Amino acid sequence: MQQGHLGPQPDSHGSVWRRIGAFFLNPRNLYLLGLLAVLGLTFSEVAHGRHRNFMIFAESTRLFWNHIAPYGDNWSQLAPHLDYYLYGPLFNVLFAPFAYLPAWLGPFAWNVFNFTLWFLAIFTLPGRFTRQEKCKSFLFTFLILACTQLSFQYNVTVACMFLFAYSLLERDKAFWAVLLIMISGFTKIYGFFQLAMLLFYPHFWRNAGYALLIAVVLATAPAVAMPFSGLPSYYGEWFGALMSHKDTRTWMNVFYLRPLNLLPYRTYVQAGVLALLAVGVLVNRRKWQAPFFRIASLAVLMGYVILFSNSSEGHTYVISLIGYQLWYWTMHRAGALTRADRLLYWAIFIVVVVMPVDILCPPAVMRIFYGIQLNLWLLVAMWLRICYTAFIRTPERLAGPAQAA
Repeated sequence: MQQGHLGPQPDSHGSVWRRIGAFFLNPRNLYLLGLLAVLGLTFSEVAHGRHRNFMIFAESTRLFWNHIAPYGDNWSQLAPHLDYYLYGPLFNVLFAPFAYLPAWLGPFAWNVFNFTLWFLAIFTLPGRFTRQEKCKSFLFTFLILACTQLSFQYNVTVACMFLFAYSLLERDKAFWAVLLIMISGFTKIYGFFQLAMLLFYPHFWRNAGYALLIAVVLATAPAVAMPFSGLPSYYGEWFGALMSHKDTRTWMNVFYLRPLNLLPYRTYVQAGVLALLAVGVLVNRRKWQAPFFRIASLAVLMGYVILFSNSSEGHTYVISLIGYQLWYWTMHRAGALTRADRLLYWAIFIVVVVMPVDILCPPAVMRIFYGIQLNLWLLVAMWLRICYTAFIRTPERLAGPAQAA
């Protein structure tokens, strides 16, 4: 005789998916899995001699400590096999511990350092972001993070400094926040834009004083390897390198968007958009105390430094994407997302994050979507949407300081 069911049976499939979900929403598991992936990717690149960006950083650092500016003719003569170097002299001071490690160990130390910073930057965000939101932000950005680390880029560190500085400002630790902002700016310029956010926090003039004092210290720090009298010409060579490289290839920013043809007006567009953002901030003075306004402004800045940069590449999108994540989860928590917001969010994940990974998307398919610049159009659309919610029409439930915790 067939035995009948004694009552409701557990949903085995649902239970499996819940366990999988719980596994990937555990920060420790994410760090260990990510670390294994980073070590594997680094080993693959180093074993095949493809860690060229690390070679650039290391060679430029050795030139710096030998009193040679790694720019212009010096660089083309002494490192003709490597792409140009564009970072400030402070970068070479800070990169020295990695540059002088054994050749096989330096790349591993650099990538593990950056991966760990990324993990900490996300999981030390203010408490208004839940553990689940932080885990999902880490997962959303992990593929583009892996691609960035595959190239041994500095963009991960820059994104981390944006996040750490925001978290420190929210916790009223302004000195350390300003220090990180200034380090970012003196190494890759981008960080300087975050100084504008000091307006949103108490003790503005004190914090501006911190910025001035720290700027003096960091600007003169490269004198550890040269006379003070040599600093002006050294910085001049750096600025010259920044200005001369921008026309060397087609970059992934708004100036190359078809059919806009903004390239001939690049400087005017950069300054004009920045001026409009400044007006938006000043007009919305009453929102400065609202946590959402600070989050949206951070996302706008992180998007601006990439979309309106002279030389953005696909790897640099990691900076803007993590800023977009903070905006998205804040909107999501308040029930303020529209259907279009959700569609845009997942379209960016597919086109910007997933498609560049060859093992997940055939290169032929990727070339079709990138040929029509869909990745850029999606990022621009998301950036404009964030600007709209920050400066023009903020959802009511997010407009005031009461939303703080």
